[in-house]
Amino acid sequence: MNKKISRGRLAKILPGLKTNVSLAQHTTFRIGGPAKYFFAAKTTSDVIKAIRTAKKLKLPFFVLGQGSNLLVSDKGFNGLVVKIQNSKFKIQNSRLYAEAGISFSVLVYETGKRGLAGLEWAGGLPGTLGGAVRGNAGAFGGETKDAIASVKALDKNCRVINLNRGQCRFSYRSSIFKKRGWIILSVTMALQQGDKKKIQAIAREHMQQRRQRSPLEYPNAGSIFKNCDLRRAPKQTQKIFQEVIKTDPFPVIPAAAIIAAAGLKELRMGQAQISEKHPNFIINLGVVGAKDVTRLISLVKKRVKEKFGITLQEEIQRVGF
Repeated sequence: MNKKISRGRLAKILPGLKTNVSLAQHTTFRIGGPAKYFFAAKTTSDVIKAIRTAKKLKLPFFVLGQGSNLLVSDKGFNGLVVKIQNSKFKIQNSRLYAEAGISFSVLVYETGKRGLAGLEWAGGLPGTLGGAVRGNAGAFGGETKDAIASVKALDKNCRVINLNRGQCRFSYRSSIFKKRGWIILSVTMALQQGDKKKIQAIAREHMQQRRQRSPLEYPNAGSIFKNCDLRRAPKQTQKIFQEVIKTDPFPVIPAAAIIAAAGLKELRMGQAQISEKHPNFIINLGVVGAKDVTRLISLVKKRVKEKFGITLQEEIQRVGF
């Protein structure tokens, strides 16, 4: 990092800049040390300016949405955290144009009340649109990529680029944005006119299922591990889990079922604990350090590998480690 950067110089370029902001207050896990610099980008122009400034000054940066699916180090982040809050959207016919910082749940509600189908699978999904696109979030047989028409992003050279769905290279819980570190600015989605009451009912049902199955009464980051691709599991392990195999969007063994079968429900490290309600969640029981969570993750991986020959892959993103 360029040590000659001064707060005053950065604040002139980015009005509203803050220093030493606790990132625990900006993540759903309620874990994480301070950001050296913190900037809330309320418009797409703010996002572009902040990232271009960080690049020019050789200042490490990290783009933050609503802080779900994220584990921040106890040391925090020694650079600039850009919190994306650009949240404008408009709907024309069956097309949705939305900025990356808008809550995905808002879009599920707004499209549903207009009788537009395509996002109802995401009822109750936490996080921003940008985060969902970046990780190709999915649930209940649907994936974010299914509705994508195009994405506007900032590439590694800080150029604004437009990509169609094919160019986004979506895969299971991943995309070109995740792999290359490109920053999503806005998204265009192609939806379909449908039965308003049916669409809203599906979204409500999925929201209710999330509430029933997930330990939402505790701070958490959402799913810690990706579901296991059935093809990558040993044949004997496939037989063990044959009754819980589901399509997501290809045949998988749910990570929660694997962790439960390994006898790891309620396993605890300090104040971090595997949820009894949903074993693919780690819950924060009090004042948790990120080290407790990383130790717990490592232990789960080790036990699952030993018992079933499966290598669990993390879905959670680590920052500042």
